[in-house]
Amino acid sequence: MADAAQRRIPQFSAFLGATGARIRRTLAHIGNIWFLLLTSTHWLWRALTNKRIRLGRSAIVTQMVRVGVGSIVIVGLVAGAVGFILGLQMAPPLDDLGQVRLVPNIIAVAVLRELGPLISAIVLTGFAGAAIAAEIGTMVVGEEIEALEAHALNPVRFLVVPRLIATTISLTLIAIIANVVALAAGTVMGVTVLDIPLSVYLENTIDQVGLRDFLTGIFKAAVFGLLIGLIACENGLKVTGGAAGVGRATTSTVVESIMAIIVADLVFTAVFYTIGWT
Repeated sequence: MADAAQRRIPQFSAFLGATGARIRRTLAHIGNIWFLLLTSTHWLWRALTNKRIRLGRSAIVTQMVRVGVGSIVIVGLVAGAVGFILGLQMAPPLDDLGQVRLVPNIIAVAVLRELGPLISAIVLTGFAGAAIAAEIGTMVVGEEIEALEAHALNPVRFLVVPRLIATTISLTLIAIIANVVALAAGTVMGVTVLDIPLSVYLENTIDQVGLRDFLTGIFKAAVFGLLIGLIACENGLKVTGGAAGVGRATTSTVVESIMAIIVADLVFTAVFYTIGWT
C-alpha cells in the first residue's frame, strides 16, 4: 500500500502542475483580451477626438459587408426554423391547459430577450469569428504584422479596431433581422397550423413585449459581437507555428467565443432579473 501511494505522488504532482499551468495560461489569455480591449478603446477615443487619426472607414465597411451581409441568409434560415420549432413545441402543453393562444406570448419573449441575439452570435462565431482569426493569424505567419510595425503603424489601430467595430455593429443589426424573421415564422406557424386568428396572435405579441425586451436583447447582441471580435483578434495575433497555428487559433476562437457568449448571457440574464427587467 505504501509503495502504491508513493508511486501516485509523482502522478498527482504532475497533475497539479499541468492544472496550474493551464489555469495560468487561461488567466493570461483573459488578461491579453482585456488589454486588447483597453488598447482598442484608446485608439477609438483618439480617433474620435483627434481628426488627424483615422481608423479607416473603408476598412470598417469592408469588414461589415464581409462579416454581416454574408451571414444574413444563414441567420435568417436558423431564426425562421427556431420560430417554427418554438410554436410546435409549446403548443401541446399549452393546449392541455386550454391556453394555446398564449403561444405568441412565449415566442415573443423568448426571441426578443434570448434566442434572437444568441442564435445570431453563435452563427456569427462560426461564420466570421473563425475567419477573422485565420486572416490575422495568416498575417502574423507571413510577417505582415512586423511589416506594419516597421512602418510605425500600430496593428491594433489598423487591424483590430475596424474588426471590433464591424462585429459589434453587424451582430446588432443581424440580431434585429433574426428577431423579425423568427417572429414572422412563429406568426405563420401559429395562424396556419395552430389556427390562432391573426388579430389575436398580433395582439398577444404586442401586449406581451415592450421596448425594454427589445433593447435588452439588442444590448446583449452588441456585447456578444464585441466578444467575438476580441477573442478572434487576440487568437489571431498570438499565432505561432505556421499553418498549424492558424488552425489552432481558428478552433480556439469558435470554442472560446461560444463559451464567452453563454457566460455573458447568463450574467446579463441574472442582472436583468435582479433589477426587475424581466
